[in-house]
Amino acid sequence: MSKKTFSIIFYSGVAFVCIIFLPSLIMPKSISVFGGKLLGHWSKFCVKFFLSTNIKIIGKENISNSENFFIACTHQSAFETFYLQAIFKGPKFILKKELINIPIFGWYLKKIGSIAVERNKISREKLNFLDQIKISSQDNRPIVIFPQGTRTEPHERPNFKKGVARIYTELNMSCLPVTINSGEVWPKNGELSKHKNITISILEPIKPGLEGKEFLNSLQNAMYEILDKTSNPSSA
Repeated sequence: MSKKTFSIIFYSGVAFVCIIFLPSLIMPKSISVFGGKLLGHWSKFCVKFFLSTNIKIIGKENISNSENFFIACTHQSAFETFYLQAIFKGPKFILKKELINIPIFGWYLKKIGSIAVERNKISREKLNFLDQIKISSQDNRPIVIFPQGTRTEPHERPNFKKGVARIYTELNMSCLPVTINSGEVWPKNGELSKHKNITISILEPIKPGLEGKEFLNSLQNAMYEILDKTSNPSSA
């Protein structure tokens, strides 16, 4: 299946769910969160059914049900922005402002509490994003940040952005590292791949208390070590 055909099918499903759940925009937030979970399962169905992909989750026991945490996740594909909603309880995303501006879909992102950041530009909104995150972290729904800053190719290992360390030190809560090698199946560039594995590794949480730089190095080293182990050698 070509990437174009897959994209038409996948995003048609996304549009269908968005239309069905339009009334949720004026209903309790939990209804929109449930719609996001459906989109997570839809992304799983699409990669399994159309691309014969096996999805393996390692480390679910590291998800705490008793304390707040935020999630730092590698980012190689659109897959994780949907599927994480099927794994975690109503996650809220830190994402680029362009996504919030998408009609209807962006409304849902706002409704579930996503936080928009205008990249490569200093603005009042960007300078105050930590205040937004502090307010947003007061419930028991985890915040998701992609510390690489953007989608990467499977073999790329860019340095993490400092923003994730700022969140860690300001929130004073555990960080749950998650690695996903989704780019080997659904890359940002190039064609889709069939009959491969998507491995989602949920690492042990990093407890609060580290200095920002120490945390950043520890997080990056731990996540890339696992990503190297779960990556397909042919994609390196």
